[in-house]
Amino acid sequence: MNQRVLSERARRVIPGGVNSGQRSVPGLTDLVIAHAEGARIRDADGREYVDYHAAFGPPLLGHNDPDVAEAVAAAGRSLDLAGVGVTQGEIELAETLAELVPGIEKSLLTSTGSEATFHALRVARAATGRRLVVKFQGCYHGWHDSVSLNVISAPDRVGARDPISTGILPEVLEATLVLPFNSAEAVRRAFAEHGADIAAAIVEPVPHNVGCLLPEPEFLRTLREECTKAGSVLVFDEVITGFRHALGGWQQISGVTPDLTTLGKAIANGYPVGALGGRADLMDLFSSRPGGPAFFAGTYNGHPAVVAAALATVRKLRAEPVHEHVFALGARIREGLTAIFDGLGVPAVVAGYGSVFVAYFMTGPARTYTDLLRNDAEMFIGYRRRLLGHGVFELPLNLKRSHVSYAHTGADVDHLLEAAEQAARAQLAQGGPVDVAAASTMGGAR
Repeated sequence: MNQRVLSERARRVIPGGVNSGQRSVPGLTDLVIAHAEGARIRDADGREYVDYHAAFGPPLLGHNDPDVAEAVAAAGRSLDLAGVGVTQGEIELAETLAELVPGIEKSLLTSTGSEATFHALRVARAATGRRLVVKFQGCYHGWHDSVSLNVISAPDRVGARDPISTGILPEVLEATLVLPFNSAEAVRRAFAEHGADIAAAIVEPVPHNVGCLLPEPEFLRTLREECTKAGSVLVFDEVITGFRHALGGWQQISGVTPDLTTLGKAIANGYPVGALGGRADLMDLFSSRPGGPAFFAGTYNGHPAVVAAALATVRKLRAEPVHEHVFALGARIREGLTAIFDGLGVPAVVAGYGSVFVAYFMTGPARTYTDLLRNDAEMFIGYRRRLLGHGVFELPLNLKRSHVSYAHTGADVDHLLEAAEQAARAQLAQGGPVDVAAASTMGGAR
């Protein structure tokens, strides 16, 4: 059955035909994925793409990694969901997180990153008795109300509260302070004025939901210092950076240790798991410990299948040269794209870290969200749509990052760079028509 028929069936019974808001991409509304393996995905009409979107980043090892799949199958032969007590796998995974991630002494599992960030802010308020939360423009922390604002904002909404959804109570939004990313001075001002009422500051140490803005060392250090002085809880949302950039997350790279850390995505190579970990005194406030005042529950938390996937993923990350491989390919891509766009006279900033890359079509610098307002959204989206014709899939939504996996090869990178030059030339020569409605798409993905 072809894609058009299947997508029409989907829209009759699923709102919009997809189960997450950013899976419906303008111009690709009939896309039905039929197969995913290694570095490739194939649609229901048989077209195959080298996949750099990678489901917003989870499959660091590649789609359907055989070692992870076998671990999940093995777990299923002896366990399913009992919903009482704990399994040996859950214990081993918590021990592993405590060993690898500097800021984690104890941890709890969730099914999504959004749940992990929700519980992080809940326990921060429980611990401090305070009301306010600090977040940063361009950072996405999930779908829950207190952080559902100021991700990809229109120019006239930067500096104001900019919710990504209707249906949020104004008083909830009013309890969130939004600051510019990479501004140590803004952090100091906010804590000077509101520090006694700030329960937590939450940050993507690298705001990957707007591509890749690398944090300046002073910014993260200042955030740590101000939270410590005020008695506020510092939360690193490492749902994207955790395990993809280093086994110990960005906190290992930066040397800045948060009080709480959220993880997800690459931790289990695409299986639905999130984690919240941190200081033992904070984690012991959850009701998983009898008498803990901060309620914590979830029927599927610690499901044996996802725990097995996470343990297998981490074993492979520790045993094989995964990071060396993806970092080398990522560097080749960034260097190659920079040379291509320079050669074509296209203003571009090719940003990224390790296995992540993104080409902003603008002049530099790219250090804050406001800088990204200069990005040529029509060029960004049009270029990526043209890549599809060369069998390369980078999500054609404005500002979205791309990823390399362990399954990608040097030949895949050669193909990407050849396709990139042809796609850029074609976009420059022909321009539109390109539907840039996606340029105003708000939100992220968990």
